[in-house]
Amino acid sequence: MDEAKMAKIEAIIFIAQEPVNIDKISRVLDIKISVLRPLLKELKVRYEKNSHGFKLNSYDDHYVFESKKKYGDLILDYMNISKRKKLSSAALESLAIVAYEQPITRREIESIRGVNVERTLSTLEKYNLIEEKGRKETIGNPIIYGTTTVFLQKFGLDDITKLPQIEDIDYKKVFQED
Repeated sequence: MDEAKMAKIEAIIFIAQEPVNIDKISRVLDIKISVLRPLLKELKVRYEKNSHGFKLNSYDDHYVFESKKKYGDLILDYMNISKRKKLSSAALESLAIVAYEQPITRREIESIRGVNVERTLSTLEKYNLIEEKGRKETIGNPIIYGTTTVFLQKFGLDDITKLPQIEDIDYKKVFQED
């Protein structure tokens, strides 16, 4: 592997404030994507090794360095964070509907849930889990929602096709009390 190219890729991903799209890396380094993909794959393998406290993750062709889960409690202690924010069950239900049915409008979500979801969608947008993907070509041109790269990152998915099939979900585990 070309170590100089790999070092440049690392530098770009390291300094980025958010996951970096493969197209941007390709453009900045003037490397064809067909050459870049194997380099990124090799970097992912390198950082998976136990000797590193972080790894290279990809979400829908966006790359980011993240700490390994086994160091989560250590990092929370270091950063003096005592509590993680949790989404309400209403927000999780709406998020699941968006994830599985996207692209989808607010009215379509409301028809599935049977309640108004305007505030819930606003919360999900605030946390950058969903975003406006366009407008539906119908009366009133309602907003169409879909999930974001942040959603993929938070749920550890490479892309939206990696969502578990609904029939494969073990609901006993999902609804089990902590």
